[in-house]
Amino acid sequence: MFRASKPLLLTTATILTLGACTAPAHLGGTNDPNRQAKQGALIGGILGAATGAVAADKSGQGAIIGGAIGAFGGAAIGNQLDKQEAELRRDLDNQNVQITNTGDRLIVTLPQDIIFAVDSAQVNSGLRGDLLTVSNSLQNYPGSTVQVIGHTDNTGDAGYNQGLSERRANAVADVLMDGGVAFNRINAIGRGEDQPAASNLTEEGRAQNRRVEIVILPSA
Repeated sequence: MFRASKPLLLTTATILTLGACTAPAHLGGTNDPNRQAKQGALIGGILGAATGAVAADKSGQGAIIGGAIGAFGGAAIGNQLDKQEAELRRDLDNQNVQITNTGDRLIVTLPQDIIFAVDSAQVNSGLRGDLLTVSNSLQNYPGSTVQVIGHTDNTGDAGYNQGLSERRANAVADVLMDGGVAFNRINAIGRGEDQPAASNLTEEGRAQNRRVEIVILPSA
């Protein structure tokens, strides 16, 4: 069984102390444009320390070195995501498109009602420009990979919903590729009704579940 060494505990405690210095939400921490870079450094440092400790000698130097390397890599990814998020918010001219920065990925959510007609997998011409904006952003960050994930509500046949979600994911992926994103960077996935974002018991919830997500995953 793996037991945390003293250097690992020390390294992790130091990283956690640094993480605690980030301003809390009520003091403006959520408005910090570099918040994900800081969070990435924290997470990367902890994971790096743990990885280094596993391979470390008895001196525990692996934990310290792993923590430093992990923090640097995590901060770099977080900084990239912060920058790309800010650019997308600036360039996308659509208040209905949602952007979520989780610290390790960006999720661009497109509600079905603005991108597709009912029971259709043809992208509305009015949203094509927004998708090309996303495509341009992806070309500016060529190291990332992309998942395009289609979702539906639970109305109707589950098998049909699965196929519709796949067709819609492929339709959005096609527009991104038309904008210049390489085929091998994109993975189109249909989830059907299996991953709801809200309750299917209300029309408002079902509307939130009918969506396509563009998930941007930066390379370490």
